[in-house]
Amino acid sequence: MAGLTRLTADDPGLRDRHILALPADVGVDEVEVLAISRFANARWEEQEQDALQPRGIIGPMTAALGIRAVGSASIPPRTLRLARLSTLNGPFRLETQDAVSLGLPATCTLAYVLVCPRERGDKPYPGGDRDGLKRAFPDGMPVREEDRVLRWLVAAARRLGGSVRTGVRGTVLTPDIDSAIDLTVLSDSWLEPGEALAVVQSVHARARISEAPGTWTGPQAGVGRDASGRPGWVAEAGGRGLSASLEEHGVSEEAERRRLMAEAAAYDERMLAVPPLPESYGILVELGHDGMLSVEAGAETLLPPLVGDLPWARDGVVAYRVHWEPPFVEELEAERPSFEHRVARSRAAPLVQAVARAVHAAVGGEIADEADFLVDPEDI
Repeated sequence: MAGLTRLTADDPGLRDRHILALPADVGVDEVEVLAISRFANARWEEQEQDALQPRGIIGPMTAALGIRAVGSASIPPRTLRLARLSTLNGPFRLETQDAVSLGLPATCTLAYVLVCPRERGDKPYPGGDRDGLKRAFPDGMPVREEDRVLRWLVAAARRLGGSVRTGVRGTVLTPDIDSAIDLTVLSDSWLEPGEALAVVQSVHARARISEAPGTWTGPQAGVGRDASGRPGWVAEAGGRGLSASLEEHGVSEEAERRRLMAEAAAYDERMLAVPPLPESYGILVELGHDGMLSVEAGAETLLPPLVGDLPWARDGVVAYRVHWEPPFVEELEAERPSFEHRVARSRAAPLVQAVARAVHAAVGGEIADEADFLVDPEDI
C-alpha cells in the first residue's frame, strides 16, 4: 500500500458516499474483474475524462477525497466506470483510526468510494434480507442504477472478504463470505440425464433423477363446483373463491366440458407415447438433517459478460446449477441465520463444490458463483 493516497474519516462529503472497504491483500485487478463480470461496459477512465462525471460529484483527483501531497511516490487513485452515472474511485489507503471512525472493521485497510446517483423507492417489504440492505435503507430501498451498483458492491465485499459502508446513515454491511455456496457450471456440452446422474453419483452415491410429476386425475372432491352445500365459513379445498371463479369464467355446458376433457386426454396420450426430448432435468441428493442438494440442467440465455463473449458460448450455453436447499428455506435469506443452519451449510458446501468440480470436469466451460463471478476450479 506504499504510496497510496490516504482517505480520512473527516474528508468532506465522504460520509454521504457508499464505501467498499477491503483487506490489504486485495489487488486492483481483482476489483476490476468483478466489475467486468457484472457490468459489460466497465472500464478504467483516464484522468482527463473526469469531466464526464455529473456536476457536483466529488471527482477522484480532488482534495475532498484525501489527495495530499506526500511526495513523488504518491499513487493517485483511479476511476473505474461501472455504469453511465456511476464510478468507483480508488484504491485509497485507510488507516486503522479512520476505519474505526467510519464503523468499518480494522482489518480493512483499502477503500474504494462509489459515486452514483441517489435513487430511492418504497420502504422495504417484510422478508429475508441476506445482504442487509433493508436494514440499511429502512425509509426507502435503492432502485434502478443505485440498486444495481450497490448490490454489486455487497457481492464484491462478500467475494473479497470486505465490508460496505452505506452513505448518510453509515450502516456497515459485512456479508458472510460463506452465505452463498451455490455454484453454476456454464458449458456448451449437454449431458443426458443418465450421464449427469453418473457424474453426480461419483461424488454422492445416493443421487437420483428428480421424479416426474404424477398424472393429474382431475380436481379432488369438494373443489370448485363440487363445493356446493359447504357453509360459508368453510374454506374450499382448492382455495377460496375457486367455485365463484368457475361460475364466472368456466365452461358451463356439460357437453363442451366433456369435449375439452377428451381433447386434453388425447393430447396427453400422444405425449406419453412419443415424449419430446428433455430440455431440462434435475438430480437430487438427500442430505438428511442438512437438507437437499440439487443439480438443475437447462439452457441459459442470461450470461455473465465474461462468458457471453467467449467463442464456445455463441451457439448456446447449458447451465448446470448446483443448489443447496436447507431444511428451513427461509434461512437462506437471513442476514444472521441460526447456528444449526450454519452447521448444515458448512457440511453441504464441500459437497456443492465437489459436484461442481465433477460436472466441470465432464463438460468443461466455466464455473460461476451466485453473484455470476467466475470461479477457478482449482480454488474450490
